[in-house]
Amino acid sequence: FEDFTLSFNPFDSLVCILLGISFTVWFTLLLVFIIVPAIFGVSFGIRRLYMKTLLKVFEWATLRIERGAKEKNHHLYKPYSNGKMCYLDSASEFEMSDIFYFARRGVESIMDDEVTKRFSAEELESWNLLTRSNNNFHYISLRLTVLWGLGLLIRYGFLLPLRVTLAVTGVSLLVILTSVIGLLPNGRSEMKNFLSEKVHLMCYRICVRALTAIITYHDSENKPKNGGICVANHTSPIDVIILASDGCYAMVGQIHGGLMGVIQRSMVKACPHIWFERSEVKDRHLVAKRLSDHVEDKSKLPILIFPEGTCINNTSVMMFKKGSFEIGATVYPVAIKYDPRFGDAFWNSSKFGMVNYLLRMMSSWAIVCSVWYLPPMSREEGEDAVQFANRVKAAIARQGGLVDLLWDGGLKRAKVKDTFKEEQQKLYSKMLVGTQEDRSRS
Repeated sequence: FEDFTLSFNPFDSLVCILLGISFTVWFTLLLVFIIVPAIFGVSFGIRRLYMKTLLKVFEWATLRIERGAKEKNHHLYKPYSNGKMCYLDSASEFEMSDIFYFARRGVESIMDDEVTKRFSAEELESWNLLTRSNNNFHYISLRLTVLWGLGLLIRYGFLLPLRVTLAVTGVSLLVILTSVIGLLPNGRSEMKNFLSEKVHLMCYRICVRALTAIITYHDSENKPKNGGICVANHTSPIDVIILASDGCYAMVGQIHGGLMGVIQRSMVKACPHIWFERSEVKDRHLVAKRLSDHVEDKSKLPILIFPEGTCINNTSVMMFKKGSFEIGATVYPVAIKYDPRFGDAFWNSSKFGMVNYLLRMMSSWAIVCSVWYLPPMSREEGEDAVQFANRVKAAIARQGGLVDLLWDGGLKRAKVKDTFKEEQQKLYSKMLVGTQEDRSRS
């Protein structure tokens, strides 16, 4: 009995009780305010109120920064050249000054070309109290430094643990529940499909809340339907979660190992997703056949594809691969536009690994974006797959306010193809000597 009294410490007991109460309150709040609303697809408006509060803080910080920079003669914004194409008069004689335009274009292409800057984070015009900035804005005044420190404490001390808890909860439920649904007999396909859709929506909505994602969906009457192909511009791996939290899709991708492989294997038990082995990805005919067989079955979910094949920084849309446009199915274009003021959603895979990227996402203020469902499009008579892909891409760029570029997103890791070089050479040749009609006319 004496040994027991010596080993018993009232302070340890009090700590255990407080920890138990803290965890109970924590998970109760998660259940009531996040998980249950995610199951039923409702929102209390807390995230939008949080976004409006952040905007007011950003506005105050911007005004304080501009005033402080003006006092210290600091330059806040980068001057960018805005050179425009100017065609030379083919009837005039060549002058030495004619080369100035080409020299300027060459220097601009080296310093700030329109392709490589699409693979780096979008520059902000003002500071959003995150570390991603060209200037040390938070050193302008003591109040800004204190505000930045308070934001750091909130993001890493409160938001990050909350978001990690939600992400683990969402992914765990997805793996467990889809595996259980996969055990149901295929004879009850309607019941199985119904449960699968509800489980996927619930888990993706929990994951959306793990990013404090505030999403505005437009024109929902154009949402993709079964037997079709949904194509969207690609900024981040979370594009999948953004779209799948508003509707169910059949995913297309390569089979992975590790945690991603576990998730893929469990998902395919409950829903007919299309996963390829590494050796099969390069077989275009096999990929096209698998996709074609899927869209022919009108009872299956629409396929979700990102034709760019890589992540772009959400300022432009680059060349769409033609494979998904050769099948002949109805295409449902979707435009996604993120607001970089609250957090940079772009995944620079050459600079950050997946874990590092997710940590940056979960430690940002929020992920705010707009999603537009465009009217369905079909391949017109006499139109080839490349022309159809370009038409869809132009529609997405126009709706999302993005720059429509013809360049291949594969330039992130590869050299420029000779065909692109030849096109630029032909363009400059026309500017110098004119077309055949111009020469014959002169």
